[in-house]
Amino acid sequence: MALSNPEVSDSVQEEPIIGQDYLMCGTEGCEKNCLFYCNHCHLRVCKQCKDEHQKSLETQNHEVVPYTQRKRQLPVEKCKDHPTKDIDMLCEDCQVPVCSKCVIQDHQKHTLNDLETIYSEKFTLCLDEIYKIHQYFLPTSHDIQEDIKDNFKEIRVTIDKIRTSIKAKAESLKRLVDTVASDEIEQVNKMEESLKEKLKSQDKTYQDYISYLEDLVREFHGYLSSTKVQSNPLILSQPDQLKIKPIPKTTKPVPPVFTAGQYRKEDVTKLLGRVTVPDTKPENRNIKPMETASTELKPTEQQRKQDREKSNVKQALSLSSSVTKVREYTVPGVNNVCHISLGKLGRLWASDDGGSLVQTDLLGNQLQKIQTSDEYGYHTVTQEGDLIFTDRKNKVINKIKPDNTITKFIKTRDWEPVSLHSSHFNGDILVGKIKGREAKVTRYNKAGEEIQNIQWYNNGQELYIHPHYITENINGDICTSDNQKHVVVVVNKSGQHRFSYTGQGSEFYPYGICTDLLGHILVCSNYLLDGFLVSCDSTVHLLDQHGQFLFLILTARLRVGFYRSLCVDDENNLHVGQNITNTVTVYKYLQ
Repeated sequence: MALSNPEVSDSVQEEPIIGQDYLMCGTEGCEKNCLFYCNHCHLRVCKQCKDEHQKSLETQNHEVVPYTQRKRQLPVEKCKDHPTKDIDMLCEDCQVPVCSKCVIQDHQKHTLNDLETIYSEKFTLCLDEIYKIHQYFLPTSHDIQEDIKDNFKEIRVTIDKIRTSIKAKAESLKRLVDTVASDEIEQVNKMEESLKEKLKSQDKTYQDYISYLEDLVREFHGYLSSTKVQSNPLILSQPDQLKIKPIPKTTKPVPPVFTAGQYRKEDVTKLLGRVTVPDTKPENRNIKPMETASTELKPTEQQRKQDREKSNVKQALSLSSSVTKVREYTVPGVNNVCHISLGKLGRLWASDDGGSLVQTDLLGNQLQKIQTSDEYGYHTVTQEGDLIFTDRKNKVINKIKPDNTITKFIKTRDWEPVSLHSSHFNGDILVGKIKGREAKVTRYNKAGEEIQNIQWYNNGQELYIHPHYITENINGDICTSDNQKHVVVVVNKSGQHRFSYTGQGSEFYPYGICTDLLGHILVCSNYLLDGFLVSCDSTVHLLDQHGQFLFLILTARLRVGFYRSLCVDDENNLHVGQNITNTVTVYKYLQ
C-alpha cells in the first residue's frame, strides 16, 4: 500500500520499530518515555504527564489512551469550495470528504462520519499491513526466491541429464545405422561377385566360340585352296562339315535395385525418444503460515478420497463414438431453461429468460423458487453449496444460504454483473460485467474481495462486448461466450488471451458454455436470421482445451429446440436446456 501523503509518511516514522529508541514525552521540558497519547490534543505523554493532563480542569475530559491505541491526526486540508474550513467529515452517501459548510449546503440529510476516526482506523490498518509485510510476506517471499534458485539448479541438472541421454541415444542409433548399412553393403558386394562370375563365364563361352569361328575360317580357306579333285575335302565333305555352329545363347544379367526406405522425422523421434512434460498438477510451493492469519481448513479424508476417485475416473474417461440420450426431465416453474447450475446432493438450479429461478432435484421435483430480474448465465453454486446470483438493476451479487435467507454478498458499484461462475478448484468467483459499452471479467476470492480484472488484449483492444456465460476449465482457463461479439474468448488464469473460437462456417451465436473433467469446452450456438433464432442451425460444439474444434456433439437433427444452457454433472453426463421448453435432456458422450 503506497503512502503518497507526506504528512502520513512522517507519522509512519513515529512508529516504534525494533532497534529504534523509544519515543519521548511531548510535554515541554519532560524527557521521560512516551506511554500514552491524548487523542484530543494529539500529544504524546508519559505516565506522570498523563495524570496531570487528566487532573487539569481544561483537559480532564480529554480521551487519553495507550500510545498504540491512539487516533492518528488527520492531515489538515482546506475545502476547495470553502477555503476557510477544514475537511473533517465523510459523506457516506456520496463517498466524498466534506467540511461543515458543505454539510449545511449539500449534505444535510446524508449519513456523515468523523473523517479523523476513519483516517485513524485506516491508518492503523495500514500499519498492521506494513508489519505483516515485514514480518511475514517479505521473509516468506525471500524464502520462496531461494527455493526458486534451488529449482534453477535442479532444472539445470535435470536438463543436462536429458541432453546427455539424447546424445547417447543418438550415438547408439548412429552405430545401429552404420551396422545396418555395413550389412547391406556386404550383401551388395556378394551380389556383385556373383554377377561378375556369371559374366566371366559368358565371356569365356564367347571367347571359345570366336576361336572356333577363326579355326573354321582357316579350314574353309584350306578347302578352297586345294588343287586336287579326288581328295578334295570340299567335294568329299559331309553336309554337316560345312555348317556353322549357332552363336551360343546367353542371358543378360539383371542388376539389383536399391529401394530407399520410407521414413519421417516422427519415425526417428520414436526411435530416439521424446521429451515431454508430465501431465501432473504442479506442486504448490511450501509457504509457511502466518500466525495471525486465519488458516484454511485441511481437507478431510473423505475429500482426499473423492479427489483420488475423480483422478481415477479422469484417467479412465474418453470420448464415446456416439452421443446417447440418457433421459429427460422438466423443470417446473420456468418457461424455458436459459441457465443451469448444479449444486450438491443432486440438486439443480435452473432459470428462464423471465427471471424465474427454480431449485429442483434431478427428477424435476421443485424444491424452491424465487423471482429475480436477470437472465442467461447469472447464477452459480459455490464450493460451500450456497447459490449466488446477480442483480443487474441494483448492481449486486446476492447469496442464498441453505436456510433460504438471501443476503447481499458483493457490490459491483457502477458495473452491471451479467454472468457468474464459482470455481470448483479454489472457490474464486468469476463475474462478467458491463458498463455502457465496456465489458470485463472480474475475479473475487471466496470472501467476495476483488483480486483481478480482465478486460484487454495485449494490444489494448477490448476482449469482450457482452460476456453472457462464463466458466472455468481444469487448467484454470477462463472461458466466456460472447454472442454479441460472436465468439468464445478464452484467457489463462493470469488474464492473458489464449485463443478465440468463432464457430464453423455459418454465423456463430454462442450461449451456454461448460467444461468437463477432460478439459473439453462445450458451447451451444444458434443461428440468427432476420432477428430470429433458426432451430435447424442449433448445435453444441466440442473443443479441446487448446481451442481445437473436435466435432458437433449435438445438432438440431435430433429434434431438440434451441440449445441454450449446458452443464456436466458428477457422473459426466451432459445436461442440455432449451429455449422454447422447460425440458432438460441428459446425454452420455464420455465412456
